[in-house]
Order: sequence, then structure tokens, then C-alpha cells
Amino acid sequence: QVQLVESGGGSVQAGGSLRLSCTASGRIFSSYNMGWFRQAAGKEREFVAAIRWNGAITHYAASTEGRFTISRDDAKNTVYLQMNSLKPEDTAVYYCARHGRLRAAVLTDLRRAYDYWGQGTQVTVSS
Repeated sequence: QVQLVESGGGSVQAGGSLRLSCTASGRIFSSYNMGWFRQAAGKEREFVAAIRWNGAITHYAASTEGRFTISRDDAKNTVYLQMNSLKPEDTAVYYCARHGRLRAAVLTDLRRAYDYWGQGTQVTVSS
């Protein structure tokens, strides 16, 4: 059984920064691609960023590229999302997720490719 626990959310003013963390328990963390998604009130859950199982490749949504950075520390079973230059439209519940395939070569922004999800952490950006 895999459990993902997010932390680090909160309230910030526009232009500020937050770092989200997602710690995994259970099966081998280092062999899976990891992703971050977010869901604003009344909207569909959308892709934010993903990182390959070996950390060699990252992929971002157009709306977050250049402002957000995804990284991982396999020794801590943790994936991070550093968010800079935050905007009010970044307000959402942020979820981390584990890809369903062991050592997948390709990063994907498709929700259905991820099989385990955390409970989410709220990020609120005020103008």
C-alpha cells in the first residue's frame, strides 16, 4: 500500500513563494515518476509538473514553467514543488501523485496514468 502525504501549503501574497513537499511510504519510491496536479474550486484537476523516476527529466504545464520547480530526494522518499512568483490564479488544492508504471521512460500530464494520490494541500494566493 502506497501513501502520499503533502505538506507546505498555506496563504501568501502575489509574488510570494511556497515549497510543497510530498512524502511517500510503501513500495519503492525511487523507481516511479512523480507528478503534481492542482484543482481550483469548481474546476477540473490539472497537471502542474512531473519528474522522471531518476530525476533526469522534468515537465511542466505552460502556466507554471519558469516559476515552479519540481525535484526529488529519494533518500527521503520525498518530491518537492518550489513555487515562486505566485499569482492569484495559482490558488488551488495541490496533489502529488505516483505514476502507475515502474521506471516509465516518458513523463505524462494525463491523470489516468497516475495510480496513487495524496490528500492534497491548500495553496491560497491573494492579490
